[in-house]
Formats: sequence, C-alpha cells, structure tokens
Amino acid sequence: MSNGLPDYLKAAKPNPMSNRAPWYKNTAQTYAGIMLWFVFWTGIPLGSGLAAGSPYSNFAGGVLSHGLGLAILSVILAALLCHFLFYVVPGMLGMKTGLPLYIVGTSTYGAKGGFLMPGFLMGLLQYGWLAVNSFFAGVLLCAPFGYGPLTVPHAIVTTLWAIAAAFMGVKGIQYVARVATFFPLIPLAILLILVISTIGGVADFDSQAMIDAGAAVEIQNEITLDDGSTGTETLTAKSALTTFGVIALICTYIVGFFATAGAAGADFGMNNRDGKDVQLGGLVGIAGATIFAGVAALLIVAGVHGSGKATDAAAMDATSLMGAVMGNEKIAGVFMYLLALAAFPPACFSSFIAANSFKTTLPNVKPLISCGAGTLVAVILAVSGLAGDAMGVFTIIGASFGPICGAMMVDYMLSGRKWPGPRAGFNMAGWISWALGFVVGAADFIPGLAGKIPCPPMAAFIVGAILYFVLAKAGLEPPVLAMENTLEAPVATEPAPAEPETPAEGE
Repeated sequence: MSNGLPDYLKAAKPNPMSNRAPWYKNTAQTYAGIMLWFVFWTGIPLGSGLAAGSPYSNFAGGVLSHGLGLAILSVILAALLCHFLFYVVPGMLGMKTGLPLYIVGTSTYGAKGGFLMPGFLMGLLQYGWLAVNSFFAGVLLCAPFGYGPLTVPHAIVTTLWAIAAAFMGVKGIQYVARVATFFPLIPLAILLILVISTIGGVADFDSQAMIDAGAAVEIQNEITLDDGSTGTETLTAKSALTTFGVIALICTYIVGFFATAGAAGADFGMNNRDGKDVQLGGLVGIAGATIFAGVAALLIVAGVHGSGKATDAAAMDATSLMGAVMGNEKIAGVFMYLLALAAFPPACFSSFIAANSFKTTLPNVKPLISCGAGTLVAVILAVSGLAGDAMGVFTIIGASFGPICGAMMVDYMLSGRKWPGPRAGFNMAGWISWALGFVVGAADFIPGLAGKIPCPPMAAFIVGAILYFVLAKAGLEPPVLAMENTLEAPVATEPAPAEPETPAEGE
C-alpha cells in the first residue's frame, strides 16, 4: 500500500453513471423478492415460534392477541423503520460513491477495520441465512409426505438444498440470476390467492378464541439431560402479549430480518442514478413489499380462523394453514413446492455474497475451503433445528447489523451527508459503538438481560448511533485517507504518513 491506503481500496472502482438504471429495474424488484420470501411472511402472525418449525406461537394468540388493527399498524411501522433508518443512508452512500458496502464501511470502521466490519461479517452471516433458507425449504418439501423437522428425510433434503445452493452461488449464479427476477411472482400470486380465499372470514375473527387455543397447546420437546441421556420437556405458550408487546415483537421480527439487507443498500444504491431512485426503490421494494406481505399473512390467518375452516384452532403459521384455506391438501402441497422453488435463488444469492466476501477478506484461503466450511456450518444449523428458530436468528442478525446501520447513519450526517472517505487503521468510534450495540441487541441471549430490552434490533441501532456520535465528538475518529477513485472523491483531513522508500539495490 502507499500513503496508508490498502490495496483493496486502491483497486476499488466506482460503478459509473452510464451503468445505472431506474429504481424499478433493480432496487425495487430485488428488495421485493427478499420481502416476499415465504420464510419472512409466514411467521409474522406467530411473532415467535413455540418450537422450531411448529405452527404455534410462543405467546398465546401471537401478534393477533389484540386483533388485526394493532398488528397491521405494527407491520406498517416496522416497514417504515426499515426503509428510513436502515436502508436510506447506505443506499445514498452507494449511489453517491458508486462503491459497495465493504468500501464505504471503511469510513465508519477504518481502512483496516472495515475489511472485517461490515465486509467479513456480512459474508459470515450469509451462511446463517443459507441455514434458515435450507431448514424451512426442507419443511415445505417434506411436509406433503408427513415428515417434519429433525427427521431423517428433512435432514437429507436440507443438506442437499444447502450444498446445491452453495455450489450454484459460487459457480452458476449467472444462470440463477436470469430467472430470479420472475421468481417473486410465485409467492405474490400465492399470497393473493390465499387472501382472496380467506378475506370473507376476517370480520368474524375472534382474538380471544385465538388466545385460548394458543394457551392450550402443549408440545413434547426432546432434550439431552445432564447425564447425557435423552428426555422430554413440555413446551407451552406464554401469556398473551401486551399492546406494546405486540408492537415490539413485530418490529423485532421485521427489523431483525431486514438488518443485513438494509446495510446492503450500499450495493443496491450504487446501481441507482440519483436520490429519487434510492427513495422510490426502498419505498416500493422495502416498505411497500413488507406491508403487503406482512398484512397479507395476518389477513390469511385471521380469515381462515374467522371462517371456521382451520382444522387446528391454534395454528398461526400461514403456510401450514394452506390446506385448510384451499380445502385440498394436494393443492397445498403444490403451493409448498412452488414456494420452496422460489426460495432457491435467494439461497444462491446468499452463498454468492458470502463467497465474494470470503474471497476478498481471505484471499489466501481457497474458496473451496472457506465456502465449504461456511456451508458445513449452515448444514449443521439447519439439520439440528437451530436455524428453525427464526426469531432467534433475526435477533442475532439485528444485533449484528443494527449498530452498524446506526453508526453509518450518524457518520453520514456528521460528514455533511456525504462519504468522507476511508479512515486510517481502525475507527474506534465505530468499533466501540458496535460492540456495545451488539451486547444490547443480543440481550435476550445473555443471562440476566433476557427479556429486559424491548425490540433489541432497534435498541442496538439507537445505542450504535448515540455512541458513535459521542465518540466521534470526543475525537476517536482517525484521519481520512485520500482516495481519488470515487464519484464523490473525499479530501484527506490530514496527510497520511508516507511509507519509507525502498533503497535501491547496492545503496
């Protein structure tokens, strides 16, 4: 490197304006495909599942315990938070610089630190997404044959799914991309069919009956005892959520799910022409698609129970109710396979992003080893059922990227709504704000803090933003390094120390 600028920053080339396209040709449709993923919307009525892959909520009545109105308003609130707080700033940074997340992130985390955060972290978490995708795709593919999670058929299907997606993501992503644009039409069509089939029962939905049914559910869960033997525990739902509890749970679910996609707004924004494209792409593809998918899932569950079609009075998972909605299990089986098919491209894209991240941050490690290890971890998470705890996964992702998005937003605002450029070494303002923000976001997994932090992903965002502001004002930001190869070239605040010249041979 010269003048303190790492080679990967010197090699970065901005996406020129000639390669940009309108918001409806890239950002909106790509984000809509993410928010229409069945794993996302099918679990919104539950909020938090009682057990991995079960159709029952961890809270009696789920998020419908206070009726449809509050749940719908909560979905709208969460969708707007995703757009305005988690996406807009990364999107504007990408649009203004033409550079991806792992480059623009070097302002908030430093030229050396940004290599790991958010670059490597983004790739690492993609294998978590691959595990979630594989687990739930396996659930849908095995359900028509009567096999559920933690069975041998589910383990086989899940493993093959993860390996195939990882292989396609590394080797054949260009072929998947050619058809992926049309795949979101599958869940869109299925959601519309299910809503039309259940809308007549919405007016008769009884939230108290939903609470009573949920409170009566008991699930026998197999556990390993302290002596190594196998035993069982009985899982039952917690009491119904309060009004604030419904709002907080829906925001936790949706914001946690979206957090990494929000930070990746830089990668989407670099394909936008101007700020209007960034805003419209997000309002339609993020806020609009989230509201549509979330509200549709709520209407389906309320409608099927209100109409009396539901054969299981406590089931709140939208996909598990498709047979009751359509009155035909074979049609439901077809829907399940179509939804699983539509989920394959996202699995490939997760693998593709992870592979690119590892190739950039671990250039001396063969992709077969790094990506293979990541895929193996994804398989273990999926087969063991750990990836089936959607809320747990979303909470960890929100804890990881909530403070990143918060710190990036403050960094952007303090720099005059522009990218200041890469900062030398490690930006401790960013790293400290992330570390404490992550602890707050992951509070539910920390003994003594579990249940004490409302909406952990948003709390992590707020802590990350406030701490970055305080630490930046305290002078913990290192100097900016000069970098000319951007559309909005930053100016160094201090001249970087020049490296000593290598003496010529013989001197």
